Amino acid sequence: MTLHDAIIKKDNGTLIRLEVVPGSRILSVPSGYNQWRQRIEVKLTRNAQKGNANDQLIETLSEFLDMNTSNILIATGAKSRQKSVLVKGGDHNDIVSAFCSAIG
Repeated sequence: MTLHDAIIKKDNGTLIRLEVVPGSRILSVPSGYNQWRQRIEVKLTRNAQKGNANDQLIETLSEFLDMNTSNILIATGAKSRQKSVLVKGGDHNDIVSAFCSAIG
């Protein structure tokens, strides 16, 4: 199982499967890959209260992928550590490359 299993091409964009750790000391997007859960790991500094961590996730992903925040939305798991984020627009292969380069 590889990082490619967490980044899925869809008709309406690219779905990214994430494992989010809110309230971390450091912000790290991405911070690794969990091969058993087939999810990209993300560490956020904001706590999961009133959507703060979700907001930080979208803001940080938009910077990481160099996209507008309106193109990134939480598709599933808004109140869970395991989330799926839909990225509308952008090239699927560029998104995969960005994560592969960052994780190694």
